[in-house]
Amino acid sequence: MSSQEKIPEENLPAEQEAAHGAVEGADDPFADPGLPAHRPRIQDIDERAAKRSERAVAFLFVLSMLATVGFIASYVIFPVDKIVFIWPFGHVSALNFSLGLTLGVALFTIGAGAVHWARTLMSDEEVADDRHAIEAEPEVKAKVLADFAAGAEESAFGRRKLIRNTLFGALALVPLSGVMLLRDLGPLPEKKLRQTLWSKGKQLINVNTMEPLRPEDVAVGSLTFAMPEGLTEDAHDFQTQIAKAALMIIRIQPENIKDKREREWAHEGIVAFSKICTHVGCPISLYEQQTHHVLCPCHQSTFDLSDGARVIFGPAGHSLPQLRIGVNSEGNLEALGDFEEPVGPAFWERG
Repeated sequence: MSSQEKIPEENLPAEQEAAHGAVEGADDPFADPGLPAHRPRIQDIDERAAKRSERAVAFLFVLSMLATVGFIASYVIFPVDKIVFIWPFGHVSALNFSLGLTLGVALFTIGAGAVHWARTLMSDEEVADDRHAIEAEPEVKAKVLADFAAGAEESAFGRRKLIRNTLFGALALVPLSGVMLLRDLGPLPEKKLRQTLWSKGKQLINVNTMEPLRPEDVAVGSLTFAMPEGLTEDAHDFQTQIAKAALMIIRIQPENIKDKREREWAHEGIVAFSKICTHVGCPISLYEQQTHHVLCPCHQSTFDLSDGARVIFGPAGHSLPQLRIGVNSEGNLEALGDFEEPVGPAFWERG
Protein backbone atom coordinates (compact mmCIF):
# COMPACT_ATOMS: atom_id res chain seq x y z
CA MET A 1 0.00 0.00 0.00
CA SER A 2 1.46 3.37 -1.06
CA SER A 3 1.64 6.34 1.22
CA GLN A 4 -0.98 8.07 -0.98
CA GLU A 5 -3.62 5.41 -0.36
CA LYS A 6 -5.98 5.90 2.54
CA ILE A 7 -7.86 3.39 4.63
CA PRO A 8 -11.62 3.95 4.29
CA GLU A 9 -12.95 5.59 7.41
CA GLU A 10 -15.58 2.92 7.85
CA ASN A 11 -12.78 0.35 8.30
CA LEU A 12 -11.10 2.25 11.14
CA PRO A 13 -11.59 0.70 14.61
CA ALA A 14 -13.23 3.84 16.00
CA GLU A 15 -15.69 4.00 13.17
CA GLN A 16 -16.53 0.32 13.42
CA GLU A 17 -17.20 0.65 17.15
CA ALA A 18 -19.50 3.59 16.53
CA ALA A 19 -21.32 1.68 13.77
CA HIS A 20 -21.94 -1.41 15.83
CA GLY A 21 -22.32 0.32 19.14
CA ALA A 22 -20.05 -0.09 22.16
CA VAL A 23 -20.92 -2.84 24.59
CA GLU A 24 -20.90 -1.32 28.00
CA GLY A 25 -20.03 -3.45 31.00
CA ALA A 26 -18.64 -6.33 28.92
CA ASP A 27 -16.63 -8.89 30.90
CA ASP A 28 -12.85 -8.37 30.84
CA PRO A 29 -11.35 -11.50 29.20
CA PHE A 30 -8.08 -10.88 31.13
CA ALA A 31 -9.58 -10.41 34.54
CA ASP A 32 -7.89 -12.19 37.45
CA PRO A 33 -10.11 -15.16 38.27
CA GLY A 34 -8.59 -15.39 41.75
CA LEU A 35 -7.53 -18.53 43.58
CA PRO A 36 -9.77 -21.59 43.63
CA ALA A 37 -11.42 -22.44 46.89
CA HIS A 38 -9.20 -24.48 49.18
CA ARG A 39 -10.15 -28.12 49.43
CA PRO A 40 -8.87 -29.82 52.59
CA ARG A 41 -6.98 -33.10 52.34
CA ILE A 42 -7.82 -36.21 54.27
CA GLN A 43 -4.82 -35.56 56.52
CA ASP A 44 -6.22 -32.12 57.41
CA ILE A 45 -9.41 -33.53 58.85
CA ASP A 46 -8.40 -37.01 59.99
CA GLU A 47 -5.56 -37.29 62.50
CA ARG A 48 -5.30 -41.03 61.84
CA ALA A 49 -4.54 -40.34 58.18
CA ALA A 50 -1.98 -37.74 59.28
CA LYS A 51 -0.33 -40.32 61.53
CA ARG A 52 -0.17 -42.76 58.63
CA SER A 53 1.53 -40.15 56.49
CA GLU A 54 3.90 -39.35 59.34
CA ARG A 55 4.87 -42.99 59.66
CA ALA A 56 5.35 -43.27 55.89
CA VAL A 57 7.71 -40.28 55.89
CA ALA A 58 9.60 -41.63 58.89
CA PHE A 59 9.88 -45.04 57.14
CA LEU A 60 11.49 -43.41 54.10
CA PHE A 61 13.98 -41.53 56.28
CA VAL A 62 14.85 -44.71 58.22
CA LEU A 63 15.29 -46.55 54.91
CA SER A 64 17.72 -43.81 53.88
CA MET A 65 19.72 -44.35 57.06
CA LEU A 66 19.86 -48.11 56.46
CA ALA A 67 20.96 -47.59 52.86
CA THR A 68 23.76 -45.27 54.01
CA VAL A 69 24.93 -47.90 56.48
CA GLY A 70 24.81 -50.43 53.63
CA PHE A 71 26.91 -48.09 51.47
CA ILE A 72 29.61 -47.97 54.16
CA ALA A 73 29.42 -51.71 54.75
CA SER A 74 29.90 -52.37 51.03
CA TYR A 75 33.37 -50.83 51.20
CA VAL A 76 34.34 -53.35 53.85
CA ILE A 77 32.56 -56.44 52.54
CA PHE A 78 33.26 -56.45 48.79
CA PRO A 79 36.80 -56.57 47.36
CA VAL A 80 37.54 -54.38 44.37
CA ASP A 81 38.02 -57.30 41.97
CA LYS A 82 34.91 -59.33 42.91
CA ILE A 83 32.59 -59.91 39.93
CA VAL A 84 29.04 -61.23 40.37
CA PHE A 85 26.16 -62.04 38.03
CA ILE A 86 23.05 -59.91 38.57
CA TRP A 87 20.08 -60.26 36.27
CA PRO A 88 19.44 -58.41 33.98
CA PHE A 89 22.73 -56.51 34.17
CA GLY A 90 24.95 -59.56 33.68
CA HIS A 91 28.43 -59.79 35.23
CA VAL A 92 29.20 -56.61 37.14
CA SER A 93 31.52 -55.44 39.89
CA ALA A 94 29.96 -56.32 43.23
CA LEU A 95 31.50 -53.23 44.84
CA ASN A 96 30.35 -50.77 42.18
CA PHE A 97 26.84 -52.22 42.02
CA SER A 98 26.37 -52.19 45.80
CA LEU A 99 27.73 -48.66 46.15
CA GLY A 100 25.49 -47.32 43.40
CA LEU A 101 22.40 -49.12 44.67
CA THR A 102 22.77 -48.13 48.33
CA LEU A 103 23.73 -44.51 47.65
CA GLY A 104 20.87 -44.15 45.15
CA VAL A 105 18.37 -45.53 47.66
CA ALA A 106 19.73 -43.28 50.43
CA LEU A 107 19.35 -40.11 48.35
CA PHE A 108 16.05 -41.08 46.73
CA THR A 109 14.29 -41.94 49.99
CA ILE A 110 15.31 -38.63 51.57
CA GLY A 111 13.82 -36.80 48.59
CA ALA A 112 10.71 -38.98 48.48
CA GLY A 113 10.18 -38.53 52.21
CA ALA A 114 10.48 -34.76 51.94
CA VAL A 115 8.02 -34.65 49.01
CA HIS A 116 5.50 -36.87 50.78
CA TRP A 117 5.81 -34.75 53.92
CA ALA A 118 5.17 -31.55 51.96
CA ARG A 119 2.20 -32.96 50.03
CA THR A 120 0.37 -34.58 52.91
CA LEU A 121 1.27 -32.83 56.16
CA MET A 122 2.48 -29.33 55.39
CA SER A 123 -0.09 -26.65 54.68
CA ASP A 124 -1.18 -26.60 51.02
CA GLU A 125 -3.33 -23.48 51.12
CA GLU A 126 -2.24 -20.99 48.49
CA VAL A 127 -1.94 -17.38 49.57
CA ALA A 128 -1.67 -14.46 47.15
CA ASP A 129 0.54 -11.56 48.13
CA ASP A 130 0.80 -8.24 46.33
CA ARG A 131 4.11 -7.02 44.98
CA HIS A 132 5.89 -4.56 47.18
CA ALA A 133 8.86 -2.29 47.02
CA ILE A 134 12.32 -3.83 47.19
CA GLU A 135 13.11 -1.97 50.37
CA ALA A 136 11.23 -3.63 53.17
CA GLU A 137 9.35 -1.55 55.67
CA PRO A 138 9.46 -2.44 59.37
CA GLU A 139 5.93 -3.76 59.24
CA VAL A 140 6.88 -5.92 56.23
CA LYS A 141 9.81 -7.38 58.11
CA ALA A 142 7.54 -8.13 61.00
CA LYS A 143 5.10 -9.79 58.61
CA VAL A 144 7.85 -11.93 57.10
CA LEU A 145 8.92 -13.12 60.51
CA ALA A 146 5.33 -13.82 61.40
CA ASP A 147 4.84 -15.73 58.13
CA PHE A 148 7.99 -17.75 58.84
CA ALA A 149 6.75 -18.61 62.30
CA ALA A 150 3.36 -19.51 60.87
CA GLY A 151 5.00 -21.69 58.20
CA ALA A 152 7.08 -23.46 60.81
CA GLU A 153 3.95 -24.06 62.81
CA GLU A 154 2.00 -25.30 59.79
CA SER A 155 4.81 -27.66 58.79
CA ALA A 156 4.38 -29.36 62.14
CA PHE A 157 8.15 -29.65 62.35
CA GLY A 158 8.16 -29.11 66.07
CA ARG A 159 5.07 -31.19 66.69
CA ARG A 160 5.94 -34.18 64.49
CA LYS A 161 8.97 -35.32 66.47
CA LEU A 162 9.18 -38.69 64.76
CA ILE A 163 9.61 -37.05 61.34
CA ARG A 164 12.01 -34.46 62.70
CA ASN A 165 14.27 -36.97 64.44
CA THR A 166 14.39 -39.44 61.56
CA LEU A 167 15.10 -36.59 59.10
CA PHE A 168 18.01 -35.44 61.23
CA GLY A 169 19.29 -39.01 61.34
CA ALA A 170 19.10 -39.44 57.57
CA LEU A 171 20.77 -36.10 56.87
CA ALA A 172 23.50 -36.84 59.42
CA LEU A 173 24.37 -40.22 57.92
CA VAL A 174 24.33 -39.35 54.20
CA PRO A 175 27.55 -37.23 54.34
CA LEU A 176 29.37 -40.29 55.67
CA SER A 177 29.10 -41.72 52.16
CA GLY A 178 31.36 -38.93 50.91
CA VAL A 179 33.85 -39.58 53.69
CA MET A 180 34.05 -43.23 52.72
CA LEU A 181 34.80 -42.23 49.11
CA LEU A 182 38.13 -40.85 50.35
CA ARG A 183 39.29 -44.46 50.49
CA ASP A 184 39.53 -44.44 46.70
CA LEU A 185 42.40 -41.97 46.95
CA GLY A 186 44.52 -45.04 47.71
CA PRO A 187 46.03 -46.70 50.75
CA LEU A 188 48.13 -44.72 53.17
CA PRO A 189 51.81 -44.83 52.15
CA GLU A 190 52.96 -45.51 55.74
CA LYS A 191 56.75 -46.07 55.42
CA LYS A 192 56.66 -47.64 51.96
CA LEU A 193 58.34 -44.62 50.37
CA ARG A 194 61.25 -44.86 52.80
CA GLN A 195 61.86 -48.60 52.60
CA THR A 196 63.00 -50.95 49.81
CA LEU A 197 63.68 -54.68 49.59
CA TRP A 198 67.32 -54.16 50.46
CA SER A 199 68.39 -55.39 53.88
CA LYS A 200 71.54 -56.66 55.55
CA GLY A 201 72.80 -59.86 53.91
CA LYS A 202 70.81 -59.63 50.64
CA GLN A 203 73.01 -60.41 47.67
CA LEU A 204 73.28 -58.18 44.62
CA ILE A 205 71.83 -60.01 41.60
CA ASN A 206 72.95 -59.10 38.07
CA VAL A 207 69.74 -58.23 36.16
CA ASN A 208 71.20 -59.63 32.92
CA THR A 209 72.51 -63.00 34.13
CA MET A 210 70.29 -63.31 37.24
CA GLU A 211 73.39 -64.54 39.08
CA PRO A 212 74.96 -63.07 42.23
CA LEU A 213 77.57 -60.41 41.52
CA ARG A 214 81.16 -60.97 42.59
CA PRO A 215 83.78 -58.21 42.87
CA GLU A 216 85.75 -59.68 39.96
CA ASP A 217 82.64 -59.38 37.75
CA VAL A 218 82.75 -55.60 37.98
CA ALA A 219 85.54 -54.05 35.89
CA VAL A 220 86.90 -50.55 36.46
CA GLY A 221 84.84 -48.05 34.48
CA SER A 222 82.01 -50.49 33.83
CA LEU A 223 78.32 -49.97 34.66
CA THR A 224 76.25 -52.90 35.90
CA PHE A 225 72.63 -53.01 37.03
CA ALA A 226 71.53 -55.09 40.00
CA MET A 227 68.44 -55.97 42.01
CA PRO A 228 67.86 -57.61 45.41
CA GLU A 229 68.13 -61.33 45.94
CA GLY A 230 64.72 -63.01 45.99
CA LEU A 231 62.99 -60.56 43.62
CA THR A 232 61.79 -62.18 40.40
CA GLU A 233 60.19 -60.72 37.31
CA ASP A 234 57.10 -62.88 37.67
CA ALA A 235 56.31 -61.47 41.13
CA HIS A 236 53.01 -59.56 41.22
CA ASP A 237 54.69 -56.50 42.75
CA PHE A 238 57.88 -56.66 40.69
CA GLN A 239 57.43 -53.25 39.06
CA THR A 240 56.63 -51.59 42.38
CA GLN A 241 59.67 -53.08 44.12
CA ILE A 242 62.20 -52.65 41.31
CA ALA A 243 61.16 -49.00 40.99
CA LYS A 244 62.67 -48.46 44.45
CA ALA A 245 65.41 -51.09 44.62
CA ALA A 246 67.14 -50.85 41.21
CA LEU A 247 70.89 -50.34 41.58
CA MET A 248 73.79 -49.02 39.51
CA ILE A 249 77.08 -50.77 40.24
CA ILE A 250 80.24 -48.91 39.20
CA ARG A 251 83.88 -49.61 39.97
CA ILE A 252 86.10 -46.57 40.47
CA GLN A 253 89.73 -46.48 41.50
CA PRO A 254 89.61 -45.80 45.28
CA GLU A 255 91.97 -42.84 44.95
CA ASN A 256 89.50 -41.22 42.51
CA ILE A 257 86.60 -41.30 44.98
CA LYS A 258 86.31 -37.79 46.44
CA ASP A 259 83.58 -38.34 49.04
CA LYS A 260 84.74 -39.96 52.30
CA ARG A 261 81.42 -41.70 53.10
CA GLU A 262 81.16 -43.03 49.56
CA ARG A 263 84.62 -44.58 49.89
CA GLU A 264 83.74 -46.15 53.25
CA TRP A 265 80.47 -47.61 51.92
CA ALA A 266 82.17 -49.08 48.85
CA HIS A 267 84.05 -52.35 48.50
CA GLU A 268 87.41 -52.08 46.76
CA GLY A 269 86.12 -49.12 44.76
CA ILE A 270 82.81 -50.82 43.87
CA VAL A 271 79.98 -48.38 44.68
CA ALA A 272 76.23 -48.96 44.53
CA PHE A 273 73.84 -46.08 43.90
CA SER A 274 70.10 -45.96 43.27
CA LYS A 275 69.24 -46.10 39.58
CA ILE A 276 66.14 -43.94 40.10
CA CYS A 277 66.58 -40.26 39.27
CA THR A 278 65.69 -37.92 42.12
CA HIS A 279 63.84 -35.55 39.78
CA VAL A 280 60.77 -37.47 38.54
CA GLY A 281 61.90 -41.08 38.95
CA CYS A 282 63.27 -41.94 35.51
CA PRO A 283 65.78 -44.84 35.30
CA ILE A 284 69.34 -43.62 34.82
CA SER A 285 71.42 -45.52 32.26
CA LEU A 286 73.93 -43.17 30.59
CA TYR A 287 77.44 -43.37 32.10
CA GLU A 288 80.52 -41.34 31.17
CA GLN A 289 83.51 -43.52 32.02
CA GLN A 290 86.17 -40.82 32.08
CA THR A 291 84.28 -38.31 34.24
CA HIS A 292 82.27 -40.82 36.32
CA HIS A 293 79.12 -38.86 35.53
CA VAL A 294 75.73 -40.44 34.95
CA LEU A 295 73.03 -38.71 32.94
CA CYS A 296 69.27 -39.08 33.25
CA PRO A 297 67.82 -39.40 29.72
CA CYS A 298 64.53 -37.72 30.64
CA HIS A 299 65.57 -34.21 31.74
CA GLN A 300 69.38 -34.41 31.63
CA SER A 301 70.03 -34.31 35.36
CA THR A 302 73.70 -35.19 35.82
CA PHE A 303 75.29 -36.80 38.89
CA ASP A 304 78.97 -37.21 39.83
CA LEU A 305 79.40 -40.80 41.05
CA SER A 306 82.91 -40.08 42.27
CA ASP A 307 81.64 -37.38 44.64
CA GLY A 308 78.68 -38.91 46.49
CA ALA A 309 76.48 -38.83 43.33
CA ARG A 310 75.83 -35.12 43.90
CA VAL A 311 73.88 -33.15 41.29
CA ILE A 312 76.12 -31.15 38.99
CA PHE A 313 73.51 -30.24 36.37
CA GLY A 314 69.76 -30.38 35.76
CA PRO A 315 66.54 -30.15 37.75
CA ALA A 316 67.18 -32.99 40.22
CA GLY A 317 66.90 -31.76 43.80
CA HIS A 318 69.36 -33.99 45.65
CA SER A 319 72.02 -36.66 45.26
CA LEU A 320 71.38 -40.28 44.41
CA PRO A 321 71.10 -42.45 47.56
CA GLN A 322 74.01 -44.83 48.08
CA LEU A 323 73.69 -48.43 49.28
CA ARG A 324 76.36 -49.70 51.65
CA ILE A 325 77.79 -52.98 50.34
CA GLY A 326 80.29 -55.67 51.30
CA VAL A 327 81.21 -59.27 50.51
CA ASN A 328 79.72 -62.36 52.15
CA SER A 329 81.39 -65.64 53.01
CA GLU A 330 80.76 -66.95 49.50
CA GLY A 331 82.58 -64.03 47.93
CA ASN A 332 79.44 -62.40 46.54
CA LEU A 333 78.53 -58.75 46.88
CA GLU A 334 75.82 -58.15 49.48
CA ALA A 335 73.97 -55.21 51.00
CA LEU A 336 74.83 -54.13 54.53
CA GLY A 337 71.42 -52.57 55.06
CA ASP A 338 68.77 -50.54 53.30
CA PHE A 339 69.15 -47.05 51.84
CA GLU A 340 69.36 -44.51 54.63
CA GLU A 341 67.19 -42.03 52.72
CA PRO A 342 64.20 -42.38 50.37
CA VAL A 343 64.98 -43.14 46.76
CA GLY A 344 63.52 -41.36 43.76
CA PRO A 345 61.85 -37.96 43.62
CA ALA A 346 61.77 -35.75 46.69
CA PHE A 347 58.62 -35.84 48.84
CA TRP A 348 57.31 -33.92 51.83
CA GLU A 349 59.25 -35.75 54.57
CA ARG A 350 62.46 -34.31 53.19
CA GLY A 351 61.28 -30.75 53.88
